[in-house]
Amino acid sequence: QLQLVESGGGLVQPGGSLRLSCAASGFDLDYYAIGWFRQAPGKEREGVSCISSVGNRHYADSVQGRFTISKNNAKNTVDLLMNSLKPEDTAVYYCAATYGLGWSLRPADFGSWGQGTQVTVSS
Repeated sequence: QLQLVESGGGLVQPGGSLRLSCAASGFDLDYYAIGWFRQAPGKEREGVSCISSVGNRHYADSVQGRFTISKNNAKNTVDLLMNSLKPEDTAVYYCAATYGLGWSLRPADFGSWGQGTQVTVSS
């Protein structure tokens, strides 16, 4: 059974950093793309970053240069390092998986989701 579990959220001051981790089980990251998404209250879920099965990285314009996605195939984990955090980064962050060699930042392209982890950026 495919399962995703996020961890690492919390409260951080503007300009600070957090590392989110997505632990995958029941499937092999060699064959899946993993995306990070976020949803703020009253807003639609949006794509933040995606790493393809072969390791190609993609970012939303809003986080380019501040966030870094990486994966560890041996541990079956995908991390999202978030630097220079802003209040507008506050949201519930989700990781999701989609089978294949491509990549996407569209939530509709992902069929398996974690439960989410809260990130709050506030002074």
